Amino acid sequence: MKKISDLVQMKDSEWNDLKQSYIKKLNNQDFVEMVNLLDLEDDELMKYTSSLEVASLEYGHCKKCPGLESCQNELKGYLYKPMKVQNHVMFEYVKCPYKQKQERDDAYQNNIMLFETPKSIRNASFQNTNRDDKNRLEISKYFKTFIDQYRNSFNPRGIYLHGNFGTGKTYLIAALFNELAKVDVKSAIVYVPEFLRQLKASFGTDYMEKYDYIKTVPLLLLDDIGAENLTPWARDEIIGTLLQYRMEENLPTFFTSNMDLRQLEEHFSSTNSGVDKLKARRIIERITYMTEEFSLTSRNRRARSGN
Repeated sequence: MKKISDLVQMKDSEWNDLKQSYIKKLNNQDFVEMVNLLDLEDDELMKYTSSLEVASLEYGHCKKCPGLESCQNELKGYLYKPMKVQNHVMFEYVKCPYKQKQERDDAYQNNIMLFETPKSIRNASFQNTNRDDKNRLEISKYFKTFIDQYRNSFNPRGIYLHGNFGTGKTYLIAALFNELAKVDVKSAIVYVPEFLRQLKASFGTDYMEKYDYIKTVPLLLLDDIGAENLTPWARDEIIGTLLQYRMEENLPTFFTSNMDLRQLEEHFSSTNSGVDKLKARRIIERITYMTEEFSLTSRNRRARSGN
């Protein structure tokens, strides 16, 4: 390795300025920590003083950074980092842990398709659920069993989750879907009333594409079933056919509703064309076969937490 006296084509005054600048930077703890990681002689490091100063500034930012939104570096989410390459120094931009996590989150969230549902539930997680609520304990236990079985190539039953408005029914199931999305399981969350309206409006365009997607997606949540404006077409051609296919293919299907199954059967009995209890019973039989029923009744948490 070349020593200071061996460096060529640099005037004494220039070298002394560089040396003094480097020595001055050694008073900065972040600068010292960073250059020590390189394990190179000072003679070599001095040649990169300016770049090392910039890198040490960003290194210091990263040490204190609480999250990506607070990033102070020139390129948000990146660190200008020196690296030792054959006893020399090279610099490159590397992603910080927060940036890496954001990209992982973006990647797995692409596995969840939302149809007419709030985008806020895209970030649902078990970590942010209300753990003080005993009503959720049995549901959480079932979800753990569901994840274990699904990861081991079983197709466990979904759940029919009913309860009063704003208790976090959708959020809980979205958290489950997000957890499985991390291992590349695709899912869809469909707000039933609006989806039926949009589906009917899409005749002649992408009707079959929308319908086939939710029919075949590995995991499906039919959110707020029972709140739709029921017609024979919606009940028999869409919901009934959809459930029949998913039942035969053993595709886990989840439901949220403000109605229990008895109330839902009454809802499906009556359409604008009259009463048909037999067809309503067939719908309920499919749901019962495909799910475990749970009740979630507690105070309205939506105004406070959004879940």
